Amino acid sequence: MNLKILVDNNTIIDHYFLGEPGVSFFIEIDNIHILFDLGYSDIFLSNGIKMGIDFLNIDHIVLSHAHLDHTWGLQHLIQRYTDARCEETAVKHPSLVAHPLIFASRTYAGVGEIGSLISEKKAKSYFDLQLTSKPVWLHPKLVFLGEIERMTSFEAKIPIGKIHGPDGQKDDYIFDDSALVYQSDKGLVVITGCAHAGICNTVEYAMKVCNETRIADIIGGFHLMDAPESHITQTMKYFKKWQPAAVHACHCTDFQARRSLANVVPMKEVGSGLELSYF
Repeated sequence: MNLKILVDNNTIIDHYFLGEPGVSFFIEIDNIHILFDLGYSDIFLSNGIKMGIDFLNIDHIVLSHAHLDHTWGLQHLIQRYTDARCEETAVKHPSLVAHPLIFASRTYAGVGEIGSLISEKKAKSYFDLQLTSKPVWLHPKLVFLGEIERMTSFEAKIPIGKIHGPDGQKDDYIFDDSALVYQSDKGLVVITGCAHAGICNTVEYAMKVCNETRIADIIGGFHLMDAPESHITQTMKYFKKWQPAAVHACHCTDFQARRSLANVVPMKEVGSGLELSYF
């Protein structure tokens, strides 16, 4: 499996890619092409084109959760498709894989809408929707986890804004948060968006779904921003227990969290433009 980081808060030194508070990964495995999240704007497109990615040849689009820094790039991908069709250029009709709550409206006080700008009805015009809370295998070695079991006592306890549904609004605990997991020869590669379900919950559930305890890499956002010291300490215990071969913490993982985790695991540099391969 090859993985390219199209969007991250940071960029790689001496490589001239754009960054923003968001995430987008391009994954290629046995000629299957996958976009995992699309960031906040259209920079995943410009960065991806520099990295040689053909966005008209995508097989699966996977959304980790509904928040704007992961889904608002979707409108720009649709625009790219429309431009191509106007020029009579062939465009694949990819699947869109996500939790059933992915298109629910989300609001945050003083900000307004922070969820997807594309409705489920409009998305059906461009994608084959696979909305599920259960694990979905996109390849014999690559799984979308669906809704992640929340087992720890210290994670996913604080809601972010409100989610709106047929019964009105309620606190949003982001139950649509999910991740991808690749089964490499050296263990699992856990690929997260923000890990709102809890990075420890996410990795533990990945090990359960894949029946594997070895961890080759954990890459993505860990939702560790201004986390209490007790939260960091508990997280460090899990990482020390797992002993992953590498960790690429990015996006919503602040310096304090990365510095603390670096005391117990091999923390690697990460940013827009990074390319990784797993076997």
